[in-house]
Amino acid sequence: MPRISNKGISMPESPIRKLVPFAETAKKEGKKVYHLNIGQPDIKTPELALEAIHNFPNKVVEYSHSAGFESYRKGLASYYQNLGIAVNHDEVIVTTGGSEALLFALNSCLDNGDEIIIPEPFYANYNGFSTSAGVKVKPIATSIEDGFALPAIEEFEKLITPDTKAILICNPGNPTGYLYSKEELETLRDIVIKHDLFLIADEVYREFAYDGHIHHSVLNIEGLEQNAIVIDSTSKRYSMCGIRVGCIVSKNIEVMATAMKFAQARLSPPTFGQVAGEAALKTDVSYFEQVSAEYVSRRDVLVEGLNKIEGVICPKPTGAFYAIAELPVDNADKFAQWLLEDFELNGATIMVAPAAGFYATPNTGTKQVRIAYVLNKEALQNAIDILEAALKVYPGRIL
Repeated sequence: MPRISNKGISMPESPIRKLVPFAETAKKEGKKVYHLNIGQPDIKTPELALEAIHNFPNKVVEYSHSAGFESYRKGLASYYQNLGIAVNHDEVIVTTGGSEALLFALNSCLDNGDEIIIPEPFYANYNGFSTSAGVKVKPIATSIEDGFALPAIEEFEKLITPDTKAILICNPGNPTGYLYSKEELETLRDIVIKHDLFLIADEVYREFAYDGHIHHSVLNIEGLEQNAIVIDSTSKRYSMCGIRVGCIVSKNIEVMATAMKFAQARLSPPTFGQVAGEAALKTDVSYFEQVSAEYVSRRDVLVEGLNKIEGVICPKPTGAFYAIAELPVDNADKFAQWLLEDFELNGATIMVAPAAGFYATPNTGTKQVRIAYVLNKEALQNAIDILEAALKVYPGRIL
């Protein structure tokens, strides 16, 4: 019998989706399941985007340019320029979601066996993307005690070897919701310039920065012109995850020329995704103001509610729509499965994402869960009540 690849064997499961069969069984048994496990907002997609798809005028759905429709790339360039980021459309390649943008970046900048440093916990699929690209992840620890702030420069220095080629950050962070300050980004600039590394920044949650904090793009940090690569996406910005359109942005000509070869190999990004994405660029700023205000109110309900539960620790995120909570349990994976299989409160239970899958270091984050506050406030409060009740009777609770 033929043997599958070692790469396939080492490909990690998604901690976000691996409990889906248990959730499906719970629903078949009549339980209501509150999905806190996945970043699928219930916010409405802008009407402009939906109307553009409905009114698609062409009789044939053709390939686009491998870099994406020029009109869309020019629109994206204008979007960045309006944020004070000096980008032209030739420095943008449209991709099939931010996922493909990250794969293009990894494959363009790193060879098999090269190393990339990532502060952990990090978006779980970074592990999968790195495995797919043959890249070795070197995690650098952050702490729940300080809200997952950037580690000291000395900690990065300890991890850098001749095989280190890049540092990857998510800003604001998934799964932590941590927003890097300009000073932290300047620290990263000093590291990557000193060691001649790339700095890849996943900035898909750029619009969601709270409490008066400002998002700073790596494209705006002086001195990073040849080192910075941005990963972006329409999924969360416009609440249209299924449209599967993102982009890779860099002022490094060689990086973009190389990424273009990978873009040509997959032919073109999705036509309807680009149609929707281009239309969404005309979304009024009031949309983001309303959405951000809604996420702040949801965050406050969630974080305040969690921290009132005995034994639970949850830092207050300053961006995105995720929070990491540490629970008084023996193992968050076991607890998450138990919630779906063996617990209900008034006919309902919750689904969370065990946080161990967001770490590359083994046996780390085993008592933590990631919670996405993408449900309305009433649903979030119900979920908090369920969690509190569940922790009181969970057999593996740690006193």
